[in-house]
Amino acid sequence: MEIILVDDDFFITTALKTILEADKDIHVAATGSTGAEAVALYRQYQPQVLLMDIRMQELNGLEASEQILSDDPEAKILLLTTFLDDEYIIRALKIGASGYLLKQDYQSILPAIHAVASGQTVFGTEITAKLPKLLSGSSAFAYQQYGLTQREYEVIQMVADGRSNKEIAEQLFLSEGTVRNYLSTILDKLSLRDRTQLAIFYYQHIRS
Repeated sequence: MEIILVDDDFFITTALKTILEADKDIHVAATGSTGAEAVALYRQYQPQVLLMDIRMQELNGLEASEQILSDDPEAKILLLTTFLDDEYIIRALKIGASGYLLKQDYQSILPAIHAVASGQTVFGTEITAKLPKLLSGSSAFAYQQYGLTQREYEVIQMVADGRSNKEIAEQLFLSEGTVRNYLSTILDKLSLRDRTQLAIFYYQHIRS
């Protein structure tokens, strides 16, 4: 798979390129150091995944991502940063980035790239742990347009809050088997794979 790598730190770019190309299935087609270069390189190469820093000159990674996704809503962008910044996380979700990882979590980068390339959404454990608190005051997404019922929406909210099947069952006065059936139906309706993707979907579709 072809990857574009954009980071304003030359040493990080070099190190990441070495790490990525140790995987025989990955080829770094080009590298850049600014958000503007990221936009241009994406248009030129149309990579399977764009791996990009957030804090950069000209355009930051979030601004570049927004431009790219405006042109190509199917673009797969994995943001990589040293900053666990609340505002960055929320904006990354809102614009539809495919993932957000901390650079310190370097062991997760290769698996995350493969997951994003296959259509999954990947947010690091530190990020997903912050989501319920960050977005607890936001209004709910328009669930009816996805063919979801009110009860299915309630289940989704609880999954997004990190509740287990047992906790959901107790709260909604259902059996755990019924909760599992609801989850299976919800995942099928939304074409999602698991609870993590469901939680991320929920937060990405919140209406402010």
